[in-house]
Amino acid sequence: MSRAQRIAFGVMLAFFLLAPLVLYPVFLMKVMCFALFACAFNLLIGFGGLLSFGHAMFLGTAGYVSAHAAKVWGCPPELAILLGTLAAAALGLVTGLLAIRRQGIYFAMITLALSQMIYFYCLQAPFTHGEDGIQSVPRGTLFGFIDLSNIWAMYATVLVVFVAGFLLIYRAIHSPFGQVLKSIRENEARAISLGYDTTRYKFLAFVLSAALAGLAGATKAIVFQLASLTDVHWTMSGEVVLITLLGGMGTIFGPVAGALVIITMENYLAQLGAWVTVAQGVIFVICVLAFRRGIVGEIAHFLKKPL
Repeated sequence: MSRAQRIAFGVMLAFFLLAPLVLYPVFLMKVMCFALFACAFNLLIGFGGLLSFGHAMFLGTAGYVSAHAAKVWGCPPELAILLGTLAAAALGLVTGLLAIRRQGIYFAMITLALSQMIYFYCLQAPFTHGEDGIQSVPRGTLFGFIDLSNIWAMYATVLVVFVAGFLLIYRAIHSPFGQVLKSIRENEARAISLGYDTTRYKFLAFVLSAALAGLAGATKAIVFQLASLTDVHWTMSGEVVLITLLGGMGTIFGPVAGALVIITMENYLAQLGAWVTVAQGVIFVICVLAFRRGIVGEIAHFLKKPL
């Protein structure tokens, strides 16, 4: 990491370590889950140039599989989260094979259509319990001795999952794979002329993004002890787009900042009811007009250092 990135990472880590002393830990866990979800989405759109309108299907599917594994199969939480992540990766593998050869709006519409198919499947499938969802999911005991019913143990687990996922995305971006992905985003024709199989690189990015989105969804299901249709609905795909653009598309820390802002609004302005979405829309419009690079993007531009 560059010096600026190390400082930003230290600030982020210090915030999530110290914030539970003054803020509700469950709220912060929700922020981390959505931040990881947005980071996974940002890997695809910000560094691969692929706009997916169906990323909720990975978040929601992983949540359902994780919740079902923990409640019905009696799996420990680490295995339930792993199964949810693998389910999302498998779904990404199948949907990626169908969608990845398309570009632009065609790719976005195919992912949206596939996501809606998954939504209606989850609505009808017996194991999801329809509109009721899978409720009262046991948190269980991590590795056989860490009781996740303890809020601090659960918080530490989510923090470790978030940081691990974040660092994995950072490593992928700054690897040769990530550099090729950026070149495809900037000029795919030139990348092809240099001999790169761009379809394969985009497909790998899509599957990796799906798996990490699934990791966020599986963890979220254990945290809230619930898997519902909300996480697989198309509005969730729209929300992650909003989070990423607000924080700064193509930046490393942008999705984290965007998730913090949006989840804070949803939680602390909940008494406004439907006006919360109006407030989100106003903030989004202001950011698009005044801060086109997003929160972190504008800070990075001011400092002239990548964040």
